[in-house]
Amino acid sequence: MKNAYIYLLVLLAVTFWGLSYVWTKMAFEYYQPITVMLIRLTISSVLLTVIFKIRKWGQKVERSDYKAFVILSFFSPFCYFIGENFGVYHVSPTVAAVIIATIPVFSPLLAWVAFREKVSSLNIIGFIVSFFGVMVMVLDADFRFTASPIGVFFLFFAVISALINVVFLKKLAAKYSSFTIILVQNILGALFFLPVFLVMDFREFIQIRPSWEAVGALVALAVFGSTLAFMFFTNGVRTLGIARTSIFTNLIPVVTAVTSFIFLKEIIDMSKIVGMMIVIAGLLMTQVTRLRKRRRALKN
Repeated sequence: MKNAYIYLLVLLAVTFWGLSYVWTKMAFEYYQPITVMLIRLTISSVLLTVIFKIRKWGQKVERSDYKAFVILSFFSPFCYFIGENFGVYHVSPTVAAVIIATIPVFSPLLAWVAFREKVSSLNIIGFIVSFFGVMVMVLDADFRFTASPIGVFFLFFAVISALINVVFLKKLAAKYSSFTIILVQNILGALFFLPVFLVMDFREFIQIRPSWEAVGALVALAVFGSTLAFMFFTNGVRTLGIARTSIFTNLIPVVTAVTSFIFLKEIIDMSKIVGMMIVIAGLLMTQVTRLRKRRRALKN
């Protein structure tokens, strides 16, 4: 029963993350990307701080780790969300979700470059297959972009930012809980976005009279996408392990595609369906390798 409860939490996390692309697109009807991210991170930071105070989960960050946390937060959420949000601003939620989903595919290559970890042939094949799937989604038969090239560029910028983030995260994760890291990242991320917001969006923001739908989308992003989803997924990792939990993230593009069709009336043509399936196949190949490594470690 406990495992069934954990699986439910992980599925809810994946659902919230899949829906976050739709909520972001809905918020963009009134707000600019920088505004959306500042509000999202601010609300989430307040919620997490309250939860930590009530549950007494907070950890004190040591002064020697301040620099690492600042660098970590600069790449994610600041750089990552600039890439993701401006990407979603220019392309459909489904294309954005699929490109962001390739982060685990690139991770073994980063591990080889940064930590000299071995990369299996299955990892390399998975990378090639997933990249081909993305190309199917964004190019037509004449190799011309069907999706906005600027949007695709921003999304891969988000992928690169998330990968660099892993390098600094690995050091801090050995010392601090996931909850503490998420809280600090959200607070510092909001502080990074604040001056950009004041320069770029503030004048427009104070004149906006948003719909309740846009406000609801912003609140949903903060509460479900940036707070509960991370808490639920972290519980899953603690109980099921990283490898088994990560497999569920393959459902994120599927959730995004279905909800985009329902709420945004997005047209999901055959190229998007085929491309999405190819990307997910490549992701599964890389995660099979991770599961094998975990089994060998447990045997030893």
